[in-house]
Amino acid sequence: MMLAVTGSLALAITAVPANAMIETPEAKAAAADAADDAHADMIATFDVDYLEPGQFRWDEDAGEGEARVIISLSNQMAYLYRGDRLAAVTSISSGTPKNPTPTGIFGVLDKKTFHRSIKYDNAPMPHMQRIDKFGVALHAGMNPGHPASHGCIRLPAKFAAKLFTVTKLGTPVMIGA
Repeated sequence: MMLAVTGSLALAITAVPANAMIETPEAKAAAADAADDAHADMIATFDVDYLEPGQFRWDEDAGEGEARVIISLSNQMAYLYRGDRLAAVTSISSGTPKNPTPTGIFGVLDKKTFHRSIKYDNAPMPHMQRIDKFGVALHAGMNPGHPASHGCIRLPAKFAAKLFTVTKLGTPVMIGA
């Protein structure tokens, strides 16, 4: 995998191998930097600095480039890029301090339109995209505006459904603190 930053977050990331989880200090730092840059891109692209819980913006004209997802745990936001262009942003709810969301660079390992948690009381996980071998996933779920999950990244339902259509196995997911 190659990371190269040019301009306003034009990260050149090839598809992450299906079994990859890169949680090195360098990967965590790159993900944190990407999250900071993505926030600046959100302001420039959508002219907003903050979204209320459950809100999202999606630019239907953002193009057909390869998808990558950047998560900012500190801002509780997710950003979708298509090629080098920011295509969508949304509020999220990530893991609590007791059950933190991992940071680093991951790839989408598994996708199911509907899944139920094996660990947590058969909880529904619509539009589930698993990113690690322990069950952490992007999926539709309650979005209270603060960390509230068992480590997953909860997305607004309509956003999760749209995101599911543009990602594939190996789509990079960068999670920064």
